[in-house]
Amino acid sequence: MADLLRHHRHHAPGAGEIPVPHGPSTGDEHEHYPKSVSMDQQHAIFSYLTHPDDCYTPEGTYWADLPLKERVKFVNNVQNKEAWEEVKAIGRMMKEDPLSPVTWYWTNAVLPGAGLGLEGYVLFSIGNLEPLFRSTWPQCWGKNATECSANWVASVTYLEVIGIMVGQMAVGVIGDWIGRRWGLIQDAAIMFVGLLMITASWGLDLNGWVICYAWSLFFYGFGVGGEYPITATSSMENAVSAGKLSTRDDRLHRGRKVTMAFLMQGWGQFFNQALLIILLLIFHHGDGNPPYGTTTTQWLWRVSFALPAVGTLWLVYHRAYKMPHAGRQLAAVKKKSNVTGYDVDSLRLACNIFGGRLLATAGTWFCNDVFFYGNKLFQAQFIAVLSGPTESVMTGWIWNLYNVIVSLVGYYLASILIDNKFYGRKMMQQVGFLMCFIMFVVPAFNYEYYTSPAGIKAFQAMYFLSSFFNQFGPNSVTFLVAGEVFPTPIRASAHGFSACIGKAGALLASVLYNYIDTQTKFYVVPWFGLAGMLLTWLFLPDTTGLDLKEQERRWDYIRAGRDQDYHGIAVHPKHLSLWERLRGVGKNYNPELDRKQKIEDIREEWEGKERARAQKEAGGEATGMDDLSDDEWTDEVHHYFRNTREPSEKERAAATTGKAGEVMMTPASISSPSSAAMTEKGDEEKPGSSSASSAR
Repeated sequence: MADLLRHHRHHAPGAGEIPVPHGPSTGDEHEHYPKSVSMDQQHAIFSYLTHPDDCYTPEGTYWADLPLKERVKFVNNVQNKEAWEEVKAIGRMMKEDPLSPVTWYWTNAVLPGAGLGLEGYVLFSIGNLEPLFRSTWPQCWGKNATECSANWVASVTYLEVIGIMVGQMAVGVIGDWIGRRWGLIQDAAIMFVGLLMITASWGLDLNGWVICYAWSLFFYGFGVGGEYPITATSSMENAVSAGKLSTRDDRLHRGRKVTMAFLMQGWGQFFNQALLIILLLIFHHGDGNPPYGTTTTQWLWRVSFALPAVGTLWLVYHRAYKMPHAGRQLAAVKKKSNVTGYDVDSLRLACNIFGGRLLATAGTWFCNDVFFYGNKLFQAQFIAVLSGPTESVMTGWIWNLYNVIVSLVGYYLASILIDNKFYGRKMMQQVGFLMCFIMFVVPAFNYEYYTSPAGIKAFQAMYFLSSFFNQFGPNSVTFLVAGEVFPTPIRASAHGFSACIGKAGALLASVLYNYIDTQTKFYVVPWFGLAGMLLTWLFLPDTTGLDLKEQERRWDYIRAGRDQDYHGIAVHPKHLSLWERLRGVGKNYNPELDRKQKIEDIREEWEGKERARAQKEAGGEATGMDDLSDDEWTDEVHHYFRNTREPSEKERAAATTGKAGEVMMTPASISSPSSAAMTEKGDEEKPGSSSASSAR
């Protein structure tokens, strides 16, 4: 080891050799650093930061700029290599511990999505329990109800959806204002109390119980609604540690990480339906056929809500004591932009710049929820068409269990392909909407045939396929892109707003479906699929494969009022919507100018950390950097910046008197065209300075 250190001390690596980050510093490395750096040498030093090999060719060409044939070859090579590396990693894990993949899945999918799993369990239990309530208490849920108000019975559905909408908006703002971690803890606590209220709901008569049940669902719905923006943003931001420059995992697997958490919603539906079937057999003496006694029904639904309450209590503990860094990315952004509360300026600016994106995320979510929640809330009526007339709730539950299993396949396939550069977010959503449109519009205009014995099998296939493509399409994609296409300071707010507008679609379906028959529903629903496809095509950008931190870098320029000076891939036509391209947003894309800018942007971050280190070594409190060692800069990058930095006033004075050592100025060959203007404007207008919105 000593020989190795001596070799490093007196034989600095040549340009292009990338040593291990944070290698030993000896103090005299600069003596061997080349006095002038060619463009090729500069590219070799910074290529792993500016041109990562999963996005760029060795020559520095972005994958989306390649001719089609070369693009296909490049993307397939990267994805095949990554898939093989993951297979080998799983093999190593299993060799060390056969159960380690299960532990990994629990940590990376089950725990982040536990809240959504509980949400799926409880939310969809309403549609599952309604046939049982109707059979047990026809005086409340029947057509000629005598003991309950029809409005209060209908409010069981309405109030929960409204509670979810309020929670999505409120917790979205809270998540950006107070922090992600607080939002996570708060949601779990509200859901726990809400489940206790639902389980213990009671009344002096049936109508009183219905009122208590409905308001308990409203309270629970507030926590459920908050799960959407908080889970999405925390999962997305935790895909890459704050401060890290190398974000390969973010580019290649960000969508999978978020959708793996989201698909727990499907498992929640599955376990709810499976548990209801088991509980009915237990409390109904092994028989699922009517009549159902009030005692059986009371035990069944109360136990079905009490069990997830136990899991929710554990979730409160886990989020409070095991997730201390859930809001790290947002905290870094606020610290850098000197914002302590809610970033109102970022909200105003984002609404002006990204209005089209907000229309896309909110509008497509609205269209999707008319499909998704409308069908789930009234699935018993649809399944009655498939299964034929029956008084047994068990028949409908078993059919629904089949439907949930088909949906789960769609969830998982979406998670696998959502990061594929040739399919990805936008194409997946468009295809999903189109298939849902087809699967509903075909039986709508030939309803009698498809509900007859001759066509019932085809009708079943189309219904199940609509469930599959809804998950393998808009339901998964809307959850991801509603936060992904917006900057960190207002990400939870934008996601919460989009989700709230989406739930307005569910509310529309829940109201509308009470007044139209089943065939009319098939007439109405398909057009929302067509509208969703058109909104996606026109207004939604495709962020597949785009580094989340590159979007943050563009936001730095926007926040500094210099959007026209940004030339990176975040404004590449591939990653812009048709609406943005028509408005000329991508006209400033310039790979060569962007390469120079990236180096200068990295220099600014490096200088900030160097100042913080110097302050810390001097005994002060380092400000502006949470973790001074949290970077991936090689020795060559450090040496380059040390030897090409602008000298301080003290160093200039010392150089004038001949007392200072050699200090090199920044070579003109690496200065970006805007660097001089940035210097004149001052640090407060530079991307990455105190006025910038987010940490790179």
